[in-house]
Amino acid sequence: MRVYCSECGSKGRIASRDDLSKKFAKLYCQCGDATCGHTWVANLTFSHTLSPSAQAVDRLLFDRLRDLPRSQQRELFDQLGALPST
Repeated sequence: MRVYCSECGSKGRIASRDDLSKKFAKLYCQCGDATCGHTWVANLTFSHTLSPSAQAVDRLLFDRLRDLPRSQQRELFDQLGALPST
């Protein structure tokens, strides 16, 4: 990924990043021109899917469930257990 300085137009570099979630990060950038010295923060965010994942739905579901706190996992399984069988 390339970043450019909004002050002088030179190439910049991403010095560090702060991942706030899986879909949003703050990029801390520095201008590559030493005479400019501009530093800035850019936001990197997920926008939308163009092609869905080729992973199986059950694998995606399992991964999402595993990421939930234990209390929410228990609540979901209790709800599923309360469903009438067909």
